[in-house]
Amino acid sequence: MSKNAMFDLTYGLFVVSVHADGRDNACITNTVQQVTGVPNRISLTLNKSNYTHDLLMKNGYFTASIISEAAEFELFRRFGFQSGRDADKFAGFDAVRRTQSGTLAVTQGTNSAITARIFHSVDLGTHTIFFADVVEEAVFSDVPSATYAYYHANIKPKPEAVGTTPDGQTVWRCRICGYEYVGEELPDDFVCPLCKHPASDFEKVVK
Repeated sequence: MSKNAMFDLTYGLFVVSVHADGRDNACITNTVQQVTGVPNRISLTLNKSNYTHDLLMKNGYFTASIISEAAEFELFRRFGFQSGRDADKFAGFDAVRRTQSGTLAVTQGTNSAITARIFHSVDLGTHTIFFADVVEEAVFSDVPSATYAYYHANIKPKPEAVGTTPDGQTVWRCRICGYEYVGEELPDDFVCPLCKHPASDFEKVVK
């Protein structure tokens, strides 16, 4: 049975920002969904290993800035390809707006932002799903929202298919973020250190 059908599910893309312990942090995710219209509620699922998850557990508020088709790859590199434990993701980035809840809405490469307050969470083992009441909304532009498929087709740089390293080792590339693992076999329990996706989201690079 093929696992590739999962890649045909449609997803939006979001910069999810939080504020706690006197600092701001954010990550890229495709796991924000509307739950109900009345009351206005959304859900967010985060990997427990993300620093954004740690801060959200302390504060309880987050802002999901909806990434648009105008976004450039640098937005994904800044907020998705490094950890907030090691770097200030907002350093030198001023395309933001402080919400009433204290979180930052990203205004560049996005078309709108939704701020929400968590009222319930469910432990999923490796992840937590948060259910939240929408408390603030803002619209920045009418540029269409970027889908996961649009990101791969139009925003993410096309890597050169090298197949192996110069010394002949096999390369496995994450379909989600492009991280490359070098080794003849990819361990079944391997987790991408950048985007936290499992081994099933890696593909062997061939010419």
